[in-house]
Amino acid sequence: MFPIILAHGIARFDILRELLAAEIGLPPNPLDDQFQYFRNIRTYLNDHGFNEVFNTNVDFAGSLELRSEQLKLRVDGVIDRTGAEKVHIIAHSMGGLDARRMIVDLEMAGRVASLTTIGTPHLGTVLADQVIANGGTMLIEALEKAVNIDLDGFRDLTTGACDEFNRRAEDAEAENAVFYQTFASSQKSRNVFLPLLPSWFAIRALDGANDGLVSARSQRWKSELAGSGGQRKPIRRNEFPIPADHLNQVGWWDWQEAVSPLLGAGYANQRASYEKRVKDVYLAIARGLAELP
Repeated sequence: MFPIILAHGIARFDILRELLAAEIGLPPNPLDDQFQYFRNIRTYLNDHGFNEVFNTNVDFAGSLELRSEQLKLRVDGVIDRTGAEKVHIIAHSMGGLDARRMIVDLEMAGRVASLTTIGTPHLGTVLADQVIANGGTMLIEALEKAVNIDLDGFRDLTTGACDEFNRRAEDAEAENAVFYQTFASSQKSRNVFLPLLPSWFAIRALDGANDGLVSARSQRWKSELAGSGGQRKPIRRNEFPIPADHLNQVGWWDWQEAVSPLLGAGYANQRASYEKRVKDVYLAIARGLAELP
């Protein structure tokens, strides 16, 4: 079994914890996984026999070009460390686009056995379109100056930018030996993480069922890659087996998932049960990857 790399998306919400730990010089803590972007996923896979699982740390909201170069460094580092020939990548959100760009533009197809994407906007997100079309470019530029942070990644998530990449990358993706699969999910409005509710309604009106940030249609990508030379490769398209918003997909429970303890278990048990179901999805993915030829 090749090592597994968990590739995070844009604007990772655990960055403040990591920056604080670095600032005060905290040593690595095996319990940190419970506060990681992929909540307890690495630990859960380790506990079930997948001992070589690695998280990533690419730019917060930089461009796909930058983030893919940083992901390449991580992949190369894992291969050097483990002695493996290739890696499996399980990527969430923009992490899937980082990986696709890395494989195609940085000639990494020979080092990646498979790419599994979860909640990835392969076709872009109409949310980015709306933000850019309604003064978002000026807002992004103002924020970049105010907080001195690269936000070019948000421009790379528009439907136009993704369509352009999809068209130029299809030949290479159809021809390479990488196994591609997608997982798509959506959530009902009453169960969506509250901060995602406005974007859920905006995407619902323009592109249907979604996870609060990405439509299910975009997450599914396409059923087959067709190269100009006649090469054809299926993409395995899966539905996330439980209802999940963009936060839930990486192992985090939120209060919108809760029901009254009078109708079910206490909140702590509800949380543990839901998060275990998500971790079991990742375990099933890992076991499936182990069976690939």
